[in-house]
Amino acid sequence: MVKAVTRFVVQYQHLILLLLTAFLIMTSGWVVLGRSLRANASIWDLCHVYLGLVSSVFAISFFITNLAKGKWRQYYPWLILDFSQIKQDLVGLPKGEIPVAGGKGIFSLVEGLGMLLLLGVSITGVLWFVFQGEPVALEWRSYHQLFAKGFIIFILIHIVFACLHLLDFIRD
Repeated sequence: MVKAVTRFVVQYQHLILLLLTAFLIMTSGWVVLGRSLRANASIWDLCHVYLGLVSSVFAISFFITNLAKGKWRQYYPWLILDFSQIKQDLVGLPKGEIPVAGGKGIFSLVEGLGMLLLLGVSITGVLWFVFQGEPVALEWRSYHQLFAKGFIIFILIHIVFACLHLLDFIRD
């Protein structure tokens, strides 16, 4: 049973993260959180905090799964100074060529940055929760909000890239 649940979670973690982060982003404007979770916190505050903690577990799992078995080279080719696919994608852009999906190109580079932003949102959110009530909690809150804004920008870029990938798929 545990293996079946684990297999399900790994197989659908992208979809689960998509749904959780979409909810968290869409309802974040209704959240009123400061240094700590208030005793009379609204349902939105409670959902944001606890679904955020659940999302953090999925974000860490997603990151590890995507980097396993050497796949980190796809998302972070710059760590081994491999810019060949990125250069090829950049040279093709003025010619109207859509970057290649997968590989070590622009799409994968942006996905890697998105995973780092999601980790940043997750880690700062967890630390904000851990240190709630302490003066440092507001500092973690500001970091959390900064990473969240970066992650929202990533999501918008990711949507554009997904549409370009579909367009490329349809054209072939």
